[in-house]
Amino acid sequence: MLPDLSRFFQAPISEVSKVISFFAITYGLMQLLYGPVGDRFGKFRVVMLACVGCSVGAALSALSSDLDFLVAARVVTALAAAAIIPLSLAWVGDVVHYEQRQETLARVGLGTMLGISAGQVFGGLLTDTLGWRWAFALMAATFTMVSWMMWRHHHLLNPAIPKSHEATGFFRQLRQIAHDAWARTFLSITLVEGATVFGALAVTAAHLHQVHGISLTLAGVTTGLFGLGGMAYMATAKFTIRRFGEVGLARYGGFNFGVAFLVIAFSPWWQLALPSCFVAGFGFAMFHNTMQAKATQMVPTARGTGVTLFAGFLFLGQSLGVVILAKLYSDFDSRFILGIDAVVVTLLALFLSHAIAKRNATQADHA
Repeated sequence: MLPDLSRFFQAPISEVSKVISFFAITYGLMQLLYGPVGDRFGKFRVVMLACVGCSVGAALSALSSDLDFLVAARVVTALAAAAIIPLSLAWVGDVVHYEQRQETLARVGLGTMLGISAGQVFGGLLTDTLGWRWAFALMAATFTMVSWMMWRHHHLLNPAIPKSHEATGFFRQLRQIAHDAWARTFLSITLVEGATVFGALAVTAAHLHQVHGISLTLAGVTTGLFGLGGMAYMATAKFTIRRFGEVGLARYGGFNFGVAFLVIAFSPWWQLALPSCFVAGFGFAMFHNTMQAKATQMVPTARGTGVTLFAGFLFLGQSLGVVILAKLYSDFDSRFILGIDAVVVTLLALFLSHAIAKRNATQADHA
């Protein structure tokens, strides 16, 4: 939408991009808030109300008369949207038995990926045909419909919180998580995962363009196969999870990502980046789906706070990784940067698989 918004509001792209940057900043900052709120008032109920808030924010965006109003409307949307994904994952952790949880989370992830893809398609299509306001209007209508569907099922799908899992206050929950050795280890892995995976993705297209001389459009399309690989895993998750289990998914997922990016970094033929990006996306989804399942069980007595901390650390890692690797890209050979990144992800996967095997031996996540 940015070019169209720039023309409509007669403002430079750098100014119009606030509709994205302010949304992202607000979304990230709100992650910590919604964990204890979901634990206290019920995750399903909070997600339902968040969808209502997103509908209001999208409607205000569609009615915006100037750029400042649109930015404010996007902030309103972000204030609500930040609750949806982490609390949905936490709610799955509450109501789905651990043995079926990872498969369920993969289906949630598939819906998320399809939503992102559909957003790109319909956002561009409506902006090109009917205008940018109609894209926001469609979002408002969709969120309204989802809110109504959730309200219809609310009394059936929002079970009471078990006495042993009742919220104990935000700061007490944070202390509980901070004193848990597994939680500290897991959140550290999350931070490194976000930095290495998304940092590598941020420079992949530029690497292909610079080293192989292909157009930025073709480089972008090639990098986009990463998302297609992730969707392929989610669509086949039922078989893949049963075939490899948590330990195998963590180990082989990270290994596939690492090998694929070593090929991207050092192959003399850019065409090999096409299957490599797909394999990297599939491998990352294997690894990350395992991380999601473990996040829901990191601190069962404060599940909402635990999962939102997981999302917050992942978001922080993404931000740091993009900044750090972009800086390194300007000072060092991109092949060296991607190669080191691939090795780090592989070692991280080996460490996580070993930690999961050790933890599973105590049945810590099956109580």
